[in-house]
Amino acid sequence: MGTSSPAIGIAVVGAGYWGPNLVRNAQQTPGLHLEYLCDLDEARAKKVLGEYSTVRVSNSLDEVLADPAVSAVAIATPAGTHYQVAMAALEAGKHVLVEKPLAPTYEEGRLLVEAAERHERVLMLDHTYVYTPPVRHIRELLRGGSLGDLQWLDSVRINLGLVQPDVDVLWDLAPHDLSIFDAILPDDVHPVSVAAHGSDPVGAGHACVAHLTIRLSNDALAHVHVNWLSPTKIRTVVVGGSQRTVVWDDLNPVQKLSVHDRGVDLTEASKLDADTRGRTTVSYRTGDTVAPALPNQEALRSVMVEFAAAISENRAPLTDGWSGLRVLALLEAASTSLAKDGMSVPVREVDVKGRRTGSEDALSDATRRGRGEVTV
Repeated sequence: MGTSSPAIGIAVVGAGYWGPNLVRNAQQTPGLHLEYLCDLDEARAKKVLGEYSTVRVSNSLDEVLADPAVSAVAIATPAGTHYQVAMAALEAGKHVLVEKPLAPTYEEGRLLVEAAERHERVLMLDHTYVYTPPVRHIRELLRGGSLGDLQWLDSVRINLGLVQPDVDVLWDLAPHDLSIFDAILPDDVHPVSVAAHGSDPVGAGHACVAHLTIRLSNDALAHVHVNWLSPTKIRTVVVGGSQRTVVWDDLNPVQKLSVHDRGVDLTEASKLDADTRGRTTVSYRTGDTVAPALPNQEALRSVMVEFAAAISENRAPLTDGWSGLRVLALLEAASTSLAKDGMSVPVREVDVKGRRTGSEDALSDATRRGRGEVTV
């Protein structure tokens, strides 16, 4: 009989909004053992853990990183501190899971990716939505060719949200949508340029409403609408292909995902005579709409399972540092465009090292088991 590997000691850094979710999922993930919750406010950390927890509490990151029982760190601190905390952890030889965005700037993100490679550590982004069953299914459909050629993408993420004091709505909300796009796009399609428009109707000092238009390398367009000021919450992603269109309504409790075999077909001009060629040659295709059956599970659990599996198997996770860097390249271009009143700005090219191929190649059986997709 084989022996199971010892659990990976992990520390969660940050006991604020997202930290408790990381704590709960780390404790419930086989292969991980929560050693510390680190926060400047020890009382807040103790409250998160509860009175009878055996998990240690510390207000010193240095103390946590010096402990050999800690092999990995999950970071849920304010976005402006991600670079400093993640770099300290990597330099201490720890594997790192960090909330979005990877870093405040592209250059700092690049330094983190290089540090992870230099120390041969796993650097993973908590791009939580990428691990939801609907996004995973969309990825399989688009990358597997079931939708045909990608023609357009549209994402809406609006609600009456917290107006952040330190970042605009682009940096707060758009990373979710941009990470989804990065995960589902085929390997031969990538962003080329970005045009961003934003407004600040409430005088917050930065954009509270923003629209992004992203031109892709296959000449398709992707659009993102993010908004802190909408009284109605909307979370939708629509992916249009030449054969089918898929709609994800994250707030629909009954049918989150629907695949439509409806669209527009163009008659080949070569088959038409000169008189007909000048007229509109569009025909409308009407077929079935299918609602795939998807598992109901918490995406963050899949994030933790993937983090543990990537460490144990010594491989890149699905949302690795390069994916975080690609999102930063888009955010950087969007900010530049916003400052230039919507001018189209080229997206910085990011190395495609580690770019995933196929629909499930990067995922281990352990990861899929954590998503409920493998039975034993």
